[in-house]
Amino acid sequence: MILLHIDSSPLGPNSVSRHLTERVVSEWTATRPDTRVEYLDLAADAPSHLSADSLGFRLGPQAGASSEAQQRESAVSERLVAQFLRADVIVVGAPMYNFSVPSQLKAWIDRIVVAGKTFQYGANGPEGLAGGRKVIVASARGGFYGADNGSEAADFQECYLRHVFNFIGITDLEFVRAEGIGMGPDQRAKAINDAHVDIETRLPVAA
Repeated sequence: MILLHIDSSPLGPNSVSRHLTERVVSEWTATRPDTRVEYLDLAADAPSHLSADSLGFRLGPQAGASSEAQQRESAVSERLVAQFLRADVIVVGAPMYNFSVPSQLKAWIDRIVVAGKTFQYGANGPEGLAGGRKVIVASARGGFYGADNGSEAADFQECYLRHVFNFIGITDLEFVRAEGIGMGPDQRAKAINDAHVDIETRLPVAA
């Protein structure tokens, strides 16, 4: 089994999402010793955002011969897609930035959501090709965005991640949340502790 561990926060040791992904991976591997972990730190090594060059390789033969820049960008995308498709389990650290995900994480998603590789268009519309994998998202949010507090409409983080992974065929998707971490040290500590309890009680038995 291969587990792909992805972090996207640039905050290093001060990052709650990094702390949670580390805990998830530790808990997962403790009960599954045959797991091989691959690590991707998007804050240190993010792909460039989509550009004419990074999109050029997707345009097909009609675009003509690829330039050197397009070939380099194509190699980046091919590497990231291959790494993603090798994995049986993907653990993603996703802090909420301005109601959405960090741009580094969005850049990675843009590289792995590729027609013909992770999805295709069929007679009935888009079809995911990356099913059979499990994704665990460690979500860290400064406030509260649940349906019970009226802020759910402002959540473009978890709803986006849920939709994009579903789009490529992944339906085995779990979220571990630390919410309200920006609302004082007591709430931050409580949020992290609650997330730890969730990880320890729910994830070890999740196949």
